[in-house]
Order: sequence, then structure tokens, then C-alpha cells
Amino acid sequence: MRMVYFDYNATTPLDKGVLESMLPYLNEIFGNPSSVHQVGRRARAMLDDARDRMAKAWKTRPSEVVFTSGGTESNNLAIFGSLRFLREKGRHLITSQIEHHAVLHAFQYLEKKEGFDVTYLPVSRKGQVDPADLRKSIRSDTILVSVMSANNEIGSLQPVSELGSICREKGVIFHTDAVQSMGKEPFLSMAGLNADLVSVCAHKFHGPKGAGALFIRSPFQPHPILFGGGHENEKRAGTENLPTIAGMVEAFERFVQKSPVFERSRLQPMVEKLESAAAEIPGVVLQGSRDQRLCNTMAFTVEGADGISLMAGLDLEGICASSGSACSAGSLAPSHVILALGVAKNVANSLVRFSLGRENTMEEVDYVCEQLPGIIARLRTG
Repeated sequence: MRMVYFDYNATTPLDKGVLESMLPYLNEIFGNPSSVHQVGRRARAMLDDARDRMAKAWKTRPSEVVFTSGGTESNNLAIFGSLRFLREKGRHLITSQIEHHAVLHAFQYLEKKEGFDVTYLPVSRKGQVDPADLRKSIRSDTILVSVMSANNEIGSLQPVSELGSICREKGVIFHTDAVQSMGKEPFLSMAGLNADLVSVCAHKFHGPKGAGALFIRSPFQPHPILFGGGHENEKRAGTENLPTIAGMVEAFERFVQKSPVFERSRLQPMVEKLESAAAEIPGVVLQGSRDQRLCNTMAFTVEGADGISLMAGLDLEGICASSGSACSAGSLAPSHVILALGVAKNVANSLVRFSLGRENTMEEVDYVCEQLPGIIARLRTG
């Protein structure tokens, strides 16, 4: 049976060239970068080089680069680290209703367990925050705003630069989870996002899993959330994972800095063809924006079906897709993103996301278009 992988927003295959760049750090360059002997010093030199390269790609200072274990840790460091630094200045936080759970659950915890007041910004039917809503929500005691650059479930793009300008005007720290946009949208520099804190994750652009980074605009100094050593300029304790850091930097230089690996000119026609085929099926509704979104992503709901059954039906035909966030796989709860769009709960439970990448072909798209009507029909009569 053939296999069609339409789940690139969940993860991407590790690029062979990136893998090769990691191999020396899994073999001869094995030292602990904190050790003072020659083996450790060699590892330290390689770590410093990786930080310099990432800073050059970001057009920032090396001191503004903090290596983490991935997007979740980067988001948590940005949020909890900022609040520990700023908590004496206020207790009001702002985020959106459609954030990844690595952000949303952090804010919900702070609201329920630590007494912070959180405003959850609504989104339009296309899944976008209105900058005017942000401006109206900022108060004198607001200390942090966090809005993602691109949604992982429906692909909607947020006006992060404009949101950042509002925060800067008001003197509020602004964080954006850029995990899904890196490699998919053109990137010139961190300055283009207009944020004080930016989260990055390697395995979304053909780098290794277990590698992430957080941009922290100088001179802001959020407190660490991990303790046990002075690693990462005392911002993140723990021996640095040099192999994955090297792979992430290599992948960023190849697939984000130079040219997004998700080519809009190639992927957009594929996504539009999938959308046209899905829209012809009775009870199928396309969700999110058709234009202001990631070029590789389409999402739809299916009346009279549920996400788990849809995933199983697609998988039986060799089609790999997602129902909401991959981090919530197996969950029977309806997508919080689709609910925020104003979709009924029973329909929101039937989300299907196709997210394409560099290995996909129009032949695969044709195959999925042929199979989709039958898969949905079988579920409705089963």
C-alpha cells in the first residue's frame, strides 16, 4: 500500500545533509562544553560557533540566542521566565484563544494556580487576531502579550509585526511562538517579527527533534525556569545537546535563512486542488483563511464524523494527516482552535488537517482527492 505523508506541520523528516552535519558531534566531538580540559574546550568552541552562526542567521547578537530542547521549552521559558522577572510590575497577561497548548496551557495554569489575570483575545472567522482588540485589552498592569505567528492547525497568519508595534508603544513585552512559520514564511531577521521573545523549533524545518531556541531581545533578562548550572549564559541549566544544536543551526541556515523549504509556488496549487476536492463533498466545510495562511496548510471539518474515525479511515488508505495539534493526538476533545472560530462543538470534533512539504507530489494530491469522498462516505454509513 502506498503512503502519503500530509502531516508536515507535525514534523518533517530529518534532512540527510543536516544529519551528516550532526555526526561529528555524536562521535569524536563528544565532550561536555562546560569541562575545562581540551576535550571540553573543543566542544565549547563548537557550541560558541553554533551560537555565532545562529545569531548571524537571525541578525542578532550571540548573547540573544538561547538553545533549548524544543518549541515547548522555548515557549515556557519565554512565558514563565518573563513573569518571574516582571511580576512586581503587574499581574495582567494577554494571549489569543488559538495558541498552541504549550502557550495556552501555560497561561491557564498561571490564571488558575498563581492568580494572574489573563485576557484571551478572540479571533475572526479566518482565525486572526484584530490588532484593535489587542490595543483595547492592554492595561496599566499588563506585563506580557503572547500571540503566535502562524497557527499549527489551520495555518492562519497573525499580524505579529503590528501587534509587536502596539506592545512596544505601550511598554509591554511581546512574545511570539514562531514554530510553525519558520521555513514556511520568508524570513529576513528577528527584527522583522518585532518581538522581544521568539520561539523556534528545529524539527519543523527538517532539523532534529529535541532542539529549539529562544530569541531574547537585549537587554531583557527573563529568569531561568531550569536550575542546576550556569549554562546558556545562566538562562537555561543543563548540559547543551551539541549534536541537535548543530543540526538545528545547519537546518536553519539551509531552509529558513536562505530560502523557505516550503515553496509557495509549488505547494499552493496542491493545497488549492485538495480544497476544491474537499469542498465538493457534502457536509465538508473548509476552515480558516484561504489567503492569509501558511501555503502548505488546509483544514476542514466533516459533518456527521469525528476526527479519530477520520484519521483511522485516512490511515487505512495510507494517508497520514492530523486532527488538530499533533501534541494532542488521541484526544477526543474538539479542537479549541475550531471552537474559537465559532464552529459548533459537535462539528469542531471532526477537524482534518493536511499539511504538505517538499517531498509531496501532485500525483499524491490526485490520489488523496480520489480517496477522500469514499473515506468520508464509509464513515457516515458505518
